[in-house]
Amino acid sequence: MDKNILLISDGGGFMIDALANNLKKAAGFSVIKAAPYVDEIKAGAADVGIILLYAGEYVHTSTDVLVFLKDMCTEKKKILCVIGYDKELEIISGVIPESCITRKFLRPFDMRKLAEELETVTDPGSAEEPEKVRNILLVDDDGSFLKIMQAWLAPFYHVTIVNSGMQAITYLANNTPDLILLDYDMPITPGPQVLEMIRSEPASANIPVIFLTGKADRESVQNVMRLKPQGYLLKTMKKQDILDSVNHFFVTREWKAMQ
Repeated sequence: MDKNILLISDGGGFMIDALANNLKKAAGFSVIKAAPYVDEIKAGAADVGIILLYAGEYVHTSTDVLVFLKDMCTEKKKILCVIGYDKELEIISGVIPESCITRKFLRPFDMRKLAEELETVTDPGSAEEPEKVRNILLVDDDGSFLKIMQAWLAPFYHVTIVNSGMQAITYLANNTPDLILLDYDMPITPGPQVLEMIRSEPASANIPVIFLTGKADRESVQNVMRLKPQGYLLKTMKKQDILDSVNHFFVTREWKAMQ
């Protein structure tokens, strides 16, 4: 794939200039800049394979731009990567499906690492196995917790969220995620019952499940682990601890597969 990037932002400034220069020097990209207007994006995107959206306040009022990018990535097969704060990424994901976004970078970000990530996008064969984007199904009846977890995980994984056990079962009828993060305590169809249903179907029986629980006492943890999931995460854990736990799960799983 060519190494031309369309960098969309609502102005110049030090950060945008530094990002463009780093992409050129560190990874050899040719960077074209455009303001967040449909006409400018349409003109600039003609000869590029990657669109890098640097989100700002404008995403709150530029739904037309986000819809245009969604259509362009779907119809023209452009690669879309986005940079932004949690709230901005949430707004973008509300318009552009996760399946259309190849990479998300949460601000603040490491410019060198971002350039390396984009290089793996242009040359997938250069990426090591741990860099492959994996799919996670996140199941929880708490909408606020879902959004927080999605924002934490989305820069590194493709995340699908559902807010009930039955929605999870419906999703699994046609999809096979690499990992399910499943709330233990849910109304109507609680986590243990959902796990039983998952294990009873041949198509989903081998999908790894990690429980999410808000209870850290010994008895509660023992009750969770009696169901033999691949592990559990406390909802009170800090962001980095959750990310480290999920990353460790995938690394350990791959190491065991190679033995």
